[in-house]
Amino acid sequence: MKYKGRYGYLIRWIFTFIDFVVMNVSFVAVCRLSDAVSFITPASLLAVNVAMLIAVLSTKSIHTRRSVYLDQAMLVMFKLLVLHGVFTVAMLALLGSAILWFVLARFYLLFVLALAVWWIVSRKIIKTYRRRGYNYRRIIVVGGGSVAKRLVAELESDRGYGYKLMGRFELQKPAGGKGRKSVDLDAVTAFVEQNVVDEMYCTIPDTESTCVKRLLALAEAHDIEFFFVPQVNREVTRNFDYDKVGTVPVMSVHSNPLSKPFNRGVKRLLDLVLSSLMLLLFPVLLVPIAIGIKLSSPGPVFFKQRRTGYRGRAFTCYKFRTMRVNEESDTRQATPEDERTTRFGNFLRRSSLDELPQLFNVWMGEMSLVGPRPHMLVHTDTYSRLIEKYMLRHTVKPGITGWAQVNGCRGVTDELWKMERRVEFDVWYAENWTFLLDLKILYLTVFKVLFGDDNAI
Repeated sequence: MKYKGRYGYLIRWIFTFIDFVVMNVSFVAVCRLSDAVSFITPASLLAVNVAMLIAVLSTKSIHTRRSVYLDQAMLVMFKLLVLHGVFTVAMLALLGSAILWFVLARFYLLFVLALAVWWIVSRKIIKTYRRRGYNYRRIIVVGGGSVAKRLVAELESDRGYGYKLMGRFELQKPAGGKGRKSVDLDAVTAFVEQNVVDEMYCTIPDTESTCVKRLLALAEAHDIEFFFVPQVNREVTRNFDYDKVGTVPVMSVHSNPLSKPFNRGVKRLLDLVLSSLMLLLFPVLLVPIAIGIKLSSPGPVFFKQRRTGYRGRAFTCYKFRTMRVNEESDTRQATPEDERTTRFGNFLRRSSLDELPQLFNVWMGEMSLVGPRPHMLVHTDTYSRLIEKYMLRHTVKPGITGWAQVNGCRGVTDELWKMERRVEFDVWYAENWTFLLDLKILYLTVFKVLFGDDNAI
């Protein structure tokens, strides 16, 4: 008799119980700190706990997910809090209890902060627990090709996900070497019958419908979760929506998130608010930086250069001047040992202070705080012919910082692969933008500015 894991399912309920504890502690603490102890009544406690139960049952728990992204967790939290708020107020009204709005407002502020901290801690706990060899899912991958290799690489990329690859069954040529490749179904069946398997990932093309059908039946007979992995080309990097046309399943490609007016409006609002606040502080830095530039070499304080912007339109990009005035500034890229760069200019580049004047570009709408870095016109002309997806990076506004930069793609691009790597990050950002991703990039940028970046020049 084969036994599956005995206690792994308890993790969700233990962590969910702590969610309730966090909620109740937040509620009681706010009531006491707000001199509203009288609000701690059986009716109010019943209301917040029933509302929590409804909210938990109505949203997908992050405690059951093997891998969780920040934007997914924040979306789950937003839904949970909205449902909790609606049902709490409804329950209080139904029970005839007084509703202290200022207490509820403070409660939800503390609750969201406490729950966010707990969820972060809980993820660290469960990933550490899994890295030590507990609470793992035993999986097999049936099929071959590049999709199977990419799947295995993702499953094994972090032991904290809790996946244990038990076996791989590749597509093989039949005896004699003639005919189409197929999977040895007898070998898969024998393995499943002799070993404990939790999940089966099928990467066989849907042209082999008979084989897929038999694998699905095998998984169902042995209580194995079955996942069919579509043969999506590696070049197709966008997210998909699952839908049906009649009885035929189809996957539609998402348009870029920033093609939607609402998303562009949210991003523009963030740009305006933060750039306006930073521009208020700009004069404080302008005076000492301007003095340093003037003392380092003759010439203007600001450096202006035409660069490629949104939809390929050229604009004038502003920076603090870090080089001696020269005739190659619009054609030659800066290098670590560039003789044109002044000593003070090197300091500005390493600290990224030379980019501060681009806040004016952001405020005027030519740039964004976050986006692909704008390149010189000559580089756009060159790389657009050498790199296939290069121009896709211009489907969003260029930024002062970007996804490529916080992932280490900074500095000179003296080899083609370095620019290709940057473009890969830039295109991924354009196709997967979220508001929270922008906040993450801004946070990582500040971190790198404060603690240094080896690639900055």
